[in-house]
Amino acid sequence: MDTLSYKTISANAKTVNKEWVVVDATDQILGRLATKVAKLLRGKYKPNFTPHVDCGDNVIIINADKVRLTGKKWTDRIYYTYTGYPGGQREHTPASIMAKQDGAEKLLRRVVKGMLPKNRLGAKLLNNMYVYEGAEHKHEAQQPKVIDINQYK
Repeated sequence: MDTLSYKTISANAKTVNKEWVVVDATDQILGRLATKVAKLLRGKYKPNFTPHVDCGDNVIIINADKVRLTGKKWTDRIYYTYTGYPGGQREHTPASIMAKQDGAEKLLRRVVKGMLPKNRLGAKLLNNMYVYEGAEHKHEAQQPKVIDINQYK
């Protein structure tokens, strides 16, 4: 048996191939969009995926304010934060988060962060996501390619 043909290829920071992609969030369901974006950030769609290396793409999300939630989740879902003081537990609904300035970015970051690893790599991966509420973004110099997020599983 030829064991050289069965070598496992492990990516590192020098050999990884990072790309820039644009995702349009218009009429996308929030959770389904977030899972696919988390997989793109992690690099799970690439054949040389390595769990401990940042081998994912840089993702630009446009039209984040047009994201959808099904049912009554805009008002019934509750996100909790804690200020660190006694009695400092706060409740936020997706509708109240979206009503604030940069609300769409805060909501998408919160949802995608929950789907990434809870370690230093996950924090680094979240920095590779750029969220814009309108159709304009400032990353034309990176020549991002527009992808249809519905083609991914």
